[in-house]
Amino acid sequence: MLKSYVMITGAGGGLGKAFVMECAERGWNLFLTDIDKKKLNGVAKTCMDVYGVDVISHECNLSDEKARNDFYDYIKSNSMVFTGLVNVAGIDCEGAFEERKIEKIRIMISVNIMATVELTHAVLLKRDKGREFIIVNVCSLAGYYPMPLKAIYAASKRFLLDFSLALREEIKGSGGKVTALCPAGLRTKKSVIKSIESQGFWGRISTKNIGYVVHKTINDTLKGKAVVIPGVFNRFIKGLGQIIPRTLVSKLVKMRWKRTRSIVKET
Repeated sequence: MLKSYVMITGAGGGLGKAFVMECAERGWNLFLTDIDKKKLNGVAKTCMDVYGVDVISHECNLSDEKARNDFYDYIKSNSMVFTGLVNVAGIDCEGAFEERKIEKIRIMISVNIMATVELTHAVLLKRDKGREFIIVNVCSLAGYYPMPLKAIYAASKRFLLDFSLALREEIKGSGGKVTALCPAGLRTKKSVIKSIESQGFWGRISTKNIGYVVHKTINDTLKGKAVVIPGVFNRFIKGLGQIIPRTLVSKLVKMRWKRTRSIVKET
C-alpha cells in the first residue's frame, strides 16, 4: 500500500516551516518543496528527527515553467499519492506598478497564480481515493481590497481567494476541503518585520503569532471552514472594507502605504 503525503510548498520559509512542523506533529507524512535546497533539506531533517514522520523533499523554482513541469513528472514517475496540499509559496512586492520590471511581474504572477493552480491540479489528480483530502491556499487580507503600491500582489491574492471558494464547492461532495488563509501581518523575515514595525500601533494590532495562525488554520480546515482570517481586529477590518466604497478603500490604502514606505526609507 502506497504512503499518502501532504505537500507543502515554500517549506523553507518562515510560514512554510511553521506549517511543516504543525503537520508533522499531527503525524502526517510530508512532501516538501522550496526553491532553497539548503533550507528545504534542513527542515526535512528536523521533521524526521523530531517527529519521526516520512518526509520527501524536492527543490523546485516555481516561477520557471520547465522546472514546474519537471516537478510534476517527478511526482508521476514516483507514483505518489496525496491527502493534502498547503500552498504557501508566494511573492510579495511593494512599489508603483510602472516602476516594476516586467520580468518581476511575470515571476510574481507565475508563483502566486500559475504555480498554485498547476500544483493544485497535479495533486488532485494524484489524490488518495477514499480518504479525506485538504487544501490550504495562503491568500491574504490584501485580497479583499484594491491596493495601490501592491496592485499585482493584492490582485493575485484575490484570484486565489475566489479560486479557493469555487474549488471548495466542486470537491466537497467527494470528501475534499479547501480553506483560504487570509492573514494580515506575519513576522516571517526581516523586511516584513521592518514593514510591520513602521506601521506602529496598526501594524502591531493586525499582526498575529505564526504558530497560532498555522494551528488554527489546520484545525479550521479539518472542520471544513472556507476562510480563515486570524484576529478579531483583522476580521473587523475586512468587514469594514466591504461596506466602504472600493474607490475610497483604494484611496485610504494608498495613503497608508505611502506613509509606511516613507518611514521605512527614513530608518
